Amino acid sequence: MRLALFQPDIPQNTGALIRLAACLDVPLDIIEPCGFLIDDKRLRRAGLDYHAQARMQRHSSWAVYQSQLKGRLLLLTTRGSAPYTGFSFHKDDNLLMGRESAGVPDDVHAAAEARLLIPVSADCRSLNVALAAAMVLGEGLRQTALFPGRSD
Repeated sequence: MRLALFQPDIPQNTGALIRLAACLDVPLDIIEPCGFLIDDKRLRRAGLDYHAQARMQRHSSWAVYQSQLKGRLLLLTTRGSAPYTGFSFHKDDNLLMGRESAGVPDDVHAAAEARLLIPVSADCRSLNVALAAAMVLGEGLRQTALFPGRSD
């Protein structure tokens, strides 16, 4: 299982997701361009000292990322039709998170094999991207028994 960020624009969220990927031993793909410098001090602060542990790969564009993609592409989106809580995850799934400010363009949306959503209260739009990724990634790892250090 892999986590992918499409053109992230908030360094603190990206730093938190780098830490999440390192702690859960999940590879992280960053699809550029980013809305900040990759060596931004806010990114480093949010990721603490986990940058060295993270298995992170940068891709210069969506086309480059897509050409290297293996497994299913699952988009987490507020425009999704399938709640993640009822979805069956596979070990080689790629969970794609959109930009905090704009999500993903229609062509990226269309490329996903599944578009997952997190059910939220009617008066709320969405969760923070790092929180949403943690929730859905956790469920995927639970279903596939891929949590680090676990064999059950």
